Amino acid sequence: MSSSPPDVVNAVLARGKLGTPTLVFFVMAAAAPLTVVAGGATTGFAVTGVTGIPVAYLAVAAVLGLFSVGFVAMSRRIVNAGAFYTYVAHGLGKPLGVAIAFLALAAYNAMQVGLYGGFGPILESDLAARTGINVPWWLCAYAALAVIAVLGVLRIDLNGKILAAMLVGEIAIALVYDAVMVTHPAGNTVSFDTLAPDHLLAAGIGAALVTAITGFVGFEATTVLAEEVKDPRRTVARATYIAVTVTGVLYGLSAWAMSVATGPDRIVNAAGEQGTDLMFNLVSPYVASEIVSIGKILFITSLFAALLSFHHTVARYLFALGRERVLPSALARTGRRTLAPVVGSLTQTAIAAVVLAGYVWSGADPIVNLFFWITVTGGLGVLVLMTITSVAVVAFFARRRHDENVWRAVIAPAMAALVLGAILFVTVQQFDTLLGVAPTSPLRWLFPAGYAAVAVLGLAWALCLRRSRPDVYDAIGLGVEAESLQHRHAAPARLPA
Repeated sequence: MSSSPPDVVNAVLARGKLGTPTLVFFVMAAAAPLTVVAGGATTGFAVTGVTGIPVAYLAVAAVLGLFSVGFVAMSRRIVNAGAFYTYVAHGLGKPLGVAIAFLALAAYNAMQVGLYGGFGPILESDLAARTGINVPWWLCAYAALAVIAVLGVLRIDLNGKILAAMLVGEIAIALVYDAVMVTHPAGNTVSFDTLAPDHLLAAGIGAALVTAITGFVGFEATTVLAEEVKDPRRTVARATYIAVTVTGVLYGLSAWAMSVATGPDRIVNAAGEQGTDLMFNLVSPYVASEIVSIGKILFITSLFAALLSFHHTVARYLFALGRERVLPSALARTGRRTLAPVVGSLTQTAIAAVVLAGYVWSGADPIVNLFFWITVTGGLGVLVLMTITSVAVVAFFARRRHDENVWRAVIAPAMAALVLGAILFVTVQQFDTLLGVAPTSPLRWLFPAGYAAVAVLGLAWALCLRRSRPDVYDAIGLGVEAESLQHRHAAPARLPA
């Protein structure tokens, strides 16, 4: 008796499902605009003590725009869900590519799992305030995890519609709040002091810049989802530039608006005293209570949207590595009907569930030890990825004949590598400030060293593959072509370890 075929196929994602608007929604949902505005900007003011957070957001947007020039040029030639990993493999070699893949998995998992530490307590507090029902933070987090587990195996375009609805609401309420704050300035004077460029030379600006960069983490989704868009050569470029521009302007505008409402000389103290409630407190005297309530709900959905978007990023990285058999090939299995990376998605869910269980068991503070520390560390990892990818772009075009002009192939990516490298250096130097720990704390080096260890592990694994499984090694970075190359390879399908 024949059995029904399994509901999975290998190495195929849903083609042609996403257009430019939907791709922008995915990128900006990962950025979580309202979360960054209400949480990231206020935390940046409070933790760094730097009043130039608004201009830091604009500066980072400009740097990422520069980075995107070479990044987009690469996307026209390489369409692969592995994104940064694939670009580095083609530009700087397969071993470093695998090292970057491992680092990317660590960084994006850190961002995704860390967000549960914010979502759970914030939803717990909101439920208690609205209903009087006390639900533990971890139960709220696991409820979100369960919903994301289901959405992660459904059609990508359906997820895009959900993220779009959330994102439009976030941007609308943020703009309303900005208008209210700017039209009710402290001392009846609209000050532009926090937008002054000289803040970029102030002490502690490194911590401010990495805080700003964390707000943009996830814009790589334009290339992670490239296999599922209608026209990769055009759509990825448009979505990348639109997302970086809109996100940067919104962050800079909103952070500046808060400084106008408090006064530039009061913003740091106000952020430290009121935290994520600052923006809501600033607008509440001038708008209906329902508008404040809607904003707080959208703050929660903003976190959920970011969780969902990062989940998709990790799932597709796992899919790409499974398809090329760098990791177990089961990770490349996709749903027969949805063409979603089912095994990669469920694997990411399992990772998040286990890490959450560890935090619950330890009794650690979810806001400080999970949300704050781990997402900041995730941002550091993505900064490393972007810096090395910029170098890889220069190397890629230097070794190949191409029709790109010198600006896209050399100048822009080289400048991006230098600027991002400088920010990375200062970030590691000031990582104790970012974590809010003493300069002598071992944690300031433990988290960056963790990435180094992960990268070394990836490098060692690539060299192991080169020696023991040359068919897999040769296919690294080839994406959809990997399986056919492995089948044609002269080496046996399985070699002893």
